[in-house]
Parts: sequence; C-alpha cells; structure tokens
Amino acid sequence: MTCPEYAKVNGKEYKINTDFKVAIECNRIAEDKTIGDYERALAIIYLLFGEEGLNDTENHLRLIDHAKTFLLCGKEPENNNEEPDMDYIEDYNLIWASMYSDYSGLDIDKEKIHWWKFNDLMNGLSNSELGNCCALNRVRNLRNYDTKNIKDKKEREKIEKAKKRFALKKNKKENNLSKEQEKSMENLNKLLGL
Repeated sequence: MTCPEYAKVNGKEYKINTDFKVAIECNRIAEDKTIGDYERALAIIYLLFGEEGLNDTENHLRLIDHAKTFLLCGKEPENNNEEPDMDYIEDYNLIWASMYSDYSGLDIDKEKIHWWKFNDLMNGLSNSELGNCCALNRVRNLRNYDTKNIKDKKEREKIEKAKKRFALKKNKKENNLSKEQEKSMENLNKLLGL
C-alpha cells in the first residue's frame, strides 16, 4: 500500500503532516481522557492538516475519517481488550535504541519518517524467542511473559518483579474519570472507530 501524502475531500487535497512524531502526538491526544471530544478532534485535524484543515469546518468529519485511516495505517481497528505491551511515548528510548541498533545507526530523532514507514520499521525490529532481539522487543516479551508455568518459586518471583519494573505506567494507573469524561471518551472512540 502506498504511503499517503494527501487527503482528498470533496475534490480538495489537504497535505498530511506525515511525520511519525506528529502521529504519535495525535495518538496521545486521542487517548487523553482529560480533553473533550471536540477539542481532541480539532487538535488532531490541526496537527495532521494544519490551518487549512482546521478552518474548513464543513469537512471536519471527513477529515477525522481520513485522520483515523492515516493513524491506523490504512488498516481496520483491532477490537481486542488486551492491555498494550508498548507505548510510543513511554517506550520512546527503547524504540530509539532498537531502531539505531537494528537499522545501522538510524537516528529517529534526526529523521522525518512517514508514519506508515515508521510502523513498518517497528514491525521489522528483531524479535526472537532465542533472545536475539532488540531492546524494545525484549521488554515487550517480558511484559507478555506468562509466569504461571515457572515451577521454581524464586525464578517466578524474579521474573514477576522484572515485569512490574518494566510495566507500562498507564496500565498501572487507576481510571478516575468523571461520568462526563467517560462519555466524552466513548463518543470520540466511536467517532474514530476505536
């Protein structure tokens, strides 16, 4: 699939800010339960399509549809209730180190990489059950490791302690949202198809 550079709405083309750092910020905003639906949608439109998209109020819903497609890399949203094993912001240092290591010194801090290509690079990071994998995937494998089958109590406790140490912070937080914030989140998630 070709990496899109423009979104076309009613015959008009909007240049997409395709940089992966912008997409990560859009995802952070989409998940931020303290921001209202309308403000979140406007922020995502502004980040991806700039002033031109923000000022075109008649096409906001269509632009949000394009934003959703862009942020999901052209794929359908996954409907799983599993806890995530990675967070682009929280794991950024691991992502940087893994990209640098696996891709011969690719410094993502200095590069502008299309969001879709960035995800392809993420999917191509080394990962092996034999331990020959990048830093990010070692941590992800640890987060997903099922300790139930470990017979040795000390070994199981050691791995469970490591799992807690490397657990994502947002998986540890309690959800203390007001009813209004919860409803607002549900509405935006429906709008974005999440």
